[in-house]
Amino acid sequence: MYYEIHGLAAADAPVLVLSSGLGGSANFWQSQLPALTKKYCVLIYDHLGTGRSPAELAHDYSIASMASELIALLDELHIAKCHIIGHALGGLVALHIAASSPERVISMVLVNAWSSPNPHTTRCFNIRLAILDNCSHSVYLQTQALILYPPDWIVGNIQTLEKEEQHLLANFPDKTNLLARINALSQFNIDDKLASLTVNTLVIANKDDILVPWQRSQWLADSLPHATLVLFDYGGHACSVTTPTDFNNTLLKHLETF
Repeated sequence: MYYEIHGLAAADAPVLVLSSGLGGSANFWQSQLPALTKKYCVLIYDHLGTGRSPAELAHDYSIASMASELIALLDELHIAKCHIIGHALGGLVALHIAASSPERVISMVLVNAWSSPNPHTTRCFNIRLAILDNCSHSVYLQTQALILYPPDWIVGNIQTLEKEEQHLLANFPDKTNLLARINALSQFNIDDKLASLTVNTLVIANKDDILVPWQRSQWLADSLPHATLVLFDYGGHACSVTTPTDFNNTLLKHLETF
């Protein structure tokens, strides 16, 4: 898998692994790097089958598969323990590792994530699948932006967003892989294990997230034994992009407790 290491050396500082959502791109975390690399070793990566990590994903691909891939990367880099910060699908990967290999996780941060399917998010992904099947890639990306960002943020950042969409259009993911990743996140359900996950957890959610109801984060915080919920009024699904200062400050406050 393609990866980048930023900041301090792993031998000198705690390691932060930043795991992206459905798009799987390491570039999603650009707004976090300046704040995190002063004190930490930061690992970002393109999920297998996305971006710069080309692969043909298996028909039975799952969140467990993604977790195994990340563990293999950590082993390759001789990283025994780390903090895992996961956005949406990346949060599901963190949850699976916390359940299957808790000794590898110092803490986890779950950003607009979930532990089981819900009717609203399922409908959103059904619509995205229909657009993927029946519309151009450009329309799919414009729909994606509507899901990720608040309306006023789109208006205020339209030139940057359109430039990013042109880049994404030129590197549009393999459809089969995209379908496999959507199927994997749609089937993920770890509700019956939450009470046994003892990893210290920060849950971040946004009330204006139109993809994942913030109550799913409340459920995570209530169900995990050692979890704290931070709930923002504004930021949308991709708050690490739209409100990076508030997001980064919240993340640093959590990390400074270790």
